[in-house]
Amino acid sequence: MIRLHHSVSARSFRPLWMFEELGLPYELVMHPFPPRVHDEAFLEINPLGTVPALFDGEVRMTESSAICQYLASRHPEAGLEVGPDEPAYADYLNFLHFGEATLTVPQTLVLRYGHFEPPERRQPQVVEDYARWFLSRLRTLEPRLASEPFICAGRFTAADVSVGYALMLASHIGLSERFKPAAADYWRRLQGREAFQRALTAQHDAALEQGVSPKPAMEIG
Repeated sequence: MIRLHHSVSARSFRPLWMFEELGLPYELVMHPFPPRVHDEAFLEINPLGTVPALFDGEVRMTESSAICQYLASRHPEAGLEVGPDEPAYADYLNFLHFGEATLTVPQTLVLRYGHFEPPERRQPQVVEDYARWFLSRLRTLEPRLASEPFICAGRFTAADVSVGYALMLASHIGLSERFKPAAADYWRRLQGREAFQRALTAQHDAALEQGVSPKPAMEIG
């Protein structure tokens, strides 16, 4: 069985959401966030000290968007990947990685300097600069989302999971109120998916069962 090491609402939510979309059995191992600070033993599992850490037989993976691509490719019958022979293949790959590299990365600066650093080290200007950086990149999707229900290929794919997690993170740190209309509608559609709701329930229940706070760390800091 696939094992996923996860923290509530961290990047590891991407593979968790994928599991639920694919209907795969999995074992969910919860850690307080960030594991490298609060769970020293986790460094023996993943020396980076980050989540996700996915184990699938001999496979070891730690990059959330790459895991989404791996799972979609391993289960093509679900239709969550876009194949090389499809016209939207390049868009699929681009947005699969856009969700992490372009949309999630700037939010990590917002998190660090607005939530996780002690008060004397927080940097409001850094927070606002990188919030605007994120929102400006997100706005590039407005024309596409205004005319299409999903990010590419006319259907829900792993690229939507990747981009969708970035919107989820934005909602946790108070940026979703600044979404433009098409992005806001898209985010509402994603939250309405049954698999998304099952993933939320799964992480909440597993956190309680394993003695980890079910509250996202970015809402605590």
